[in-house]
Amino acid sequence: MNFEYFIARKYLKNQVEGKKVSRPIVKISIISISLAVLVNIITVAVVIGFKNEVSNKVLGFGSHAFAASSESSTLYENEAIQRNPRLVEATRSLSFIKNVQPIAYKPAILQSDKKQEGPQEIQSMLVKGVDERFDFQFFKKHLKKGKIPHFGKEQISDEIILSAKVANNLGYQVGDRVTAFFVKNQPLKKFFRLAGIFETGMEDFDKQIMLCDIRHIQQLNDWGIQSSIRVLDTLVDQYLVIKGIVSGGNGNYRYDWGKGYEAYPAFTWYPEKDTVFRLIASDYWMFINGKNEQTTIPDTAYLKVHINSSTEHNFPIQCQADGTIRREYLNESGTKFRLFAKDRTIDFEMIDGQGSHQNYIGAYEFNFHSWDHFDEHLAELKSLVNFNYSSEHQDIRVSGIKEQQQEIFIWLGFLDINVWIIISLMLLIGIINMGSAMLVLILLRTPVIGLLKAMGSNNWSVRKVFLYQVAFLILKGMFWGNLIGLGLCLIQDYFQVIKLNPAVYYLNAAPIELNWISILLINLLTIFICLIAMLIPSLVISRIHPAKSIKFN
Repeated sequence: MNFEYFIARKYLKNQVEGKKVSRPIVKISIISISLAVLVNIITVAVVIGFKNEVSNKVLGFGSHAFAASSESSTLYENEAIQRNPRLVEATRSLSFIKNVQPIAYKPAILQSDKKQEGPQEIQSMLVKGVDERFDFQFFKKHLKKGKIPHFGKEQISDEIILSAKVANNLGYQVGDRVTAFFVKNQPLKKFFRLAGIFETGMEDFDKQIMLCDIRHIQQLNDWGIQSSIRVLDTLVDQYLVIKGIVSGGNGNYRYDWGKGYEAYPAFTWYPEKDTVFRLIASDYWMFINGKNEQTTIPDTAYLKVHINSSTEHNFPIQCQADGTIRREYLNESGTKFRLFAKDRTIDFEMIDGQGSHQNYIGAYEFNFHSWDHFDEHLAELKSLVNFNYSSEHQDIRVSGIKEQQQEIFIWLGFLDINVWIIISLMLLIGIINMGSAMLVLILLRTPVIGLLKAMGSNNWSVRKVFLYQVAFLILKGMFWGNLIGLGLCLIQDYFQVIKLNPAVYYLNAAPIELNWISILLINLLTIFICLIAMLIPSLVISRIHPAKSIKFN
């Protein structure tokens, strides 16, 4: 057995169990190391848990990166960009990309349930439009009631999901009809069906975000062109007036009735034979042909006309007493109707354009597989998208979540500084207490030191005896520090004893994440730094003279 190790164990046992002077010092040193390890483990677990929990929840409401128009002031108030399948395919091929999903935003005001007693409440919201490719895992994890809506390709869904806080404030339950007002040229009221209620604990985000079908947002933002053909109610010299009705775009429209674009939306016509009218509508800025301009994607509408008569004579179209054309509607939606002209009837079928709004989105969201190498992956994504998928008419730029939520991530970055300050202070306290304990042990064993030197032991050999003793004390303190620290962390993790104010901390309970690598590093750092620091007080041994120390005894 190692000579120094054997002596250190014998004397340490006597000092812990016997000496009244050394026993308190030894216990204080053990407690100080235990507190240092305990506090450092809890600090690191809380900070890692806090950073990851807040980052992941912010990420759940957004994404690692976004591709949007460079003209957008913020992600929530952005200019539309065209869908780009090539961009989607290219970015999906990157190894770090988990999912690419189109999104769009629109501010709204929700009104409380009219069945609720008392005055009507309102809540401003940011409505996020998503489609069937959206990753709902985050909202599934925090879903409290109801279900996640299904946004299929067949028809627009009226289902939405809201946070529990907003639903409670407005008196809504799963299945209720939710009233929302949107600001356009005139306020527009829409009704949705509440499919699910979630609660993430991040109050600022919970009370802000509502999810719906992206097609609602595309229409509400007037992205793209919506066209239709109508037959006006009055005649002009016994002729029908056929007019194109267009909305969306920049408001400056052009119409193609089959002979190229022109600025006139209407013309007169008398039904003499079966006819199909086709209207291609778009917008323009200065030139009717749209040359060298970024125009909105056109939309196409149709009007089918069938004449139920064999005669070729023209007869006046029948009108009502008020001068309007007499119509007979053939379906409930009013898209099919019939006009009358003596012995003939004329059937019309209006086929409105589907609208080109579906070709526009607010941005693309990019989900990465993890936060690892975030900056490098973001730089690679920017290099791919910014230089290859922008044009002279549409400049697309990629930004990261840390840029969009800059204040939160700067705040989280400051937590790392706090961790190092706490770890340094606790280690310093442990070193001071352990150094004091070592000096006391050396003082009590001065005669033994002299005796060992008289028997031929050198200074380093004697110093090793006391370093072994200190190492035993450090390991004992670390054992209790780890046991108590991990126990407290597990209690908080499972029972959430310590609550937080979500308005201040973004979370409703102190989060815990036990990172075993970090815990191992804390232990290794503690024993290494403490032992290195003990080399200084152990230098006192070299100044002890054998003759004087034995005489002192």
